[in-house]
Amino acid sequence: MPGTKFYGSQVGGKSVTPHSYTGSPLELLRHDIFSALGFYDLLFNIVFPINPCGSGEFCELYPSFANLWAMFLHLVLILMQLPFILSVPFWLLFPGWVVLLGILGFGVVNKAVCFLLNGSRLRFRSNPKYAGLKKEHEHEQWIFLNGVAVGKHWMQNNIDRLALTFGRPVLGVHNKTTGIIFDVLQCLVQRNFNYATMDIRDCYKIVKATLYDVKLTKVIFIMHSQGGIEGGMILDWLLQEVPQDLLAKLEIYTFGNAANHFNNPHLHMLSQNAALKNPRTATLTKTKTHISSHPDLPANGNGNGNGEVQQAGTVRDRETEHTSTPQGKTIHHIEHYAHTHDPVSRWGVLHFITSPASSSTAPRFMGRVFERQGVGHQFCLHYLDSMFPLRRCESGVGVGGSGFDGAHDECDFMDEDVEWWGRAGLESMESSSLSASGSFSGEASEVGLMDMSPVSTSSTLNALKGGFENGRGFTDRGRRGRSLKLGS
Repeated sequence: MPGTKFYGSQVGGKSVTPHSYTGSPLELLRHDIFSALGFYDLLFNIVFPINPCGSGEFCELYPSFANLWAMFLHLVLILMQLPFILSVPFWLLFPGWVVLLGILGFGVVNKAVCFLLNGSRLRFRSNPKYAGLKKEHEHEQWIFLNGVAVGKHWMQNNIDRLALTFGRPVLGVHNKTTGIIFDVLQCLVQRNFNYATMDIRDCYKIVKATLYDVKLTKVIFIMHSQGGIEGGMILDWLLQEVPQDLLAKLEIYTFGNAANHFNNPHLHMLSQNAALKNPRTATLTKTKTHISSHPDLPANGNGNGNGEVQQAGTVRDRETEHTSTPQGKTIHHIEHYAHTHDPVSRWGVLHFITSPASSSTAPRFMGRVFERQGVGHQFCLHYLDSMFPLRRCESGVGVGGSGFDGAHDECDFMDEDVEWWGRAGLESMESSSLSASGSFSGEASEVGLMDMSPVSTSSTLNALKGGFENGRGFTDRGRRGRSLKLGS
């Protein structure tokens, strides 16, 4: 069986990266269109192969009534939107009021069909019959952001499949579809003009509020397809606003990522320089926090409860020392999973992760990449069924009446050999030993610095060290680098 190609995360550096930020949007658009044309022979792999539908009705193209209804509505939208776009050059032949009425009529019908697909909800919850909230998982929140063409039914199936697979309830944030053609146009606008559509803004608010929830120590953010574009932009905003110790809660996993960049800066310049100098050596960043004074906290956040502002407290000297992860990155865990014959992955993550980082025009695409020799782009049908197949129940009932007992303990993907594909140093990527879930062999170099912040950037690490209950990172069976684990 073909193995899985593995690319260590890019290290980072000071070179100017034009994608999304400093490049010409029109030039980026031209690049996207021409690069997409290069994968025309893989276009049908977005939906093929259709069989086998290993997860049954969870699969997007399984012939259930709800799935067939969703496919029918998408066909209606294609038959409406394609002629509408092709008619644009002919609008000059008609009076303005005729064109305006035609646009308004099309807009009303298109929106009505999309409403049948999407419904009105932004947030979806996985069905508790597939995975209820257990006491040992109360500190976790799993969030899923979907990709192109996903209506309410497929959204519910996606998060139910995740819940059944990993044994945790999942919150779905709905990136509502406007039809396949308009969704693709939206991807181009988001990627190249860095425009945050309303669903990006809504999801950002949800993720940020989740990170600020004091009861949570782990936030798992899963993205698929266009969700990778939107999630990358959300991550950019989080890196700008959210304190580092809260970002330490976050873990990110993407499937068929369509983004053109993914940021994850080093916590400190010293650790970045050390990583660039020798990517094969793990760099442990030791941070010393010194607090010389701290004001007493007001009772209501604005004073002492009587309308009076309290004075600063007495001077207190305190020093604490923390050691960060060997990577020295803000987000400790980012992994991207992609199929070699998935045109969206080829247009997104696989296209940009393989750009030579020594070039001043190379984009930054942070995170470790697993390129599986697989076919297809659909989240449940192609990615989850091939990576985390479900185990059929002998009685036919299964968990929540699904007909499945949960995920297989053994599967081909987890047992595949991994072929190291990056060239550490030459491409500013981590070495294979360092990339292995943050572990490394040999001695680690240390970088020391003084942090004057009253809040340590590593204050939540102790709470996160345990990771998943069945072990964070490698197990004996999964020691090759895959860290997204099956729920206990």
